[in-house]
Amino acid sequence: MSTMNIHPEGWKPAKGYANGVVGEGRVLFVGGQIGWTAAQVFEVHDFIGQTRQALRNVADVVRAAGGEVTDIARLTWYVTDKTEYLARQKEMGAAYREVMGYHFPAMTMVVVADLIEDEALVEIEATAVLPAE
Repeated sequence: MSTMNIHPEGWKPAKGYANGVVGEGRVLFVGGQIGWTAAQVFEVHDFIGQTRQALRNVADVVRAAGGEVTDIARLTWYVTDKTEYLARQKEMGAAYREVMGYHFPAMTMVVVADLIEDEALVEIEATAVLPAE
């Protein structure tokens, strides 16, 4: 594994994310991925479905670079509806684990007014630390 989670002594446990991640290897910056398919078509129009697809897209880019989801060190989420995110956290967790398993990198979530693609409800960007070749 090319990354290791950092948790300061005495801090309350982080739930669903890491406070910090240290890594060594090749760094991959994954541009913001939204909930459309590889053909740039929205097959799902709900928040959970788009989140699942956006995470799959992130994972696909990481794998294309020779990594695995466990190499992801950071995720930044941009969501258009804080209320829906909070109301559907259980479903969100299930969708996350379906793609990412129990790998929880450093994460930030930002609520935004809108995204460039009109149908997009969530956009996720990532930084991965891939093993050295």
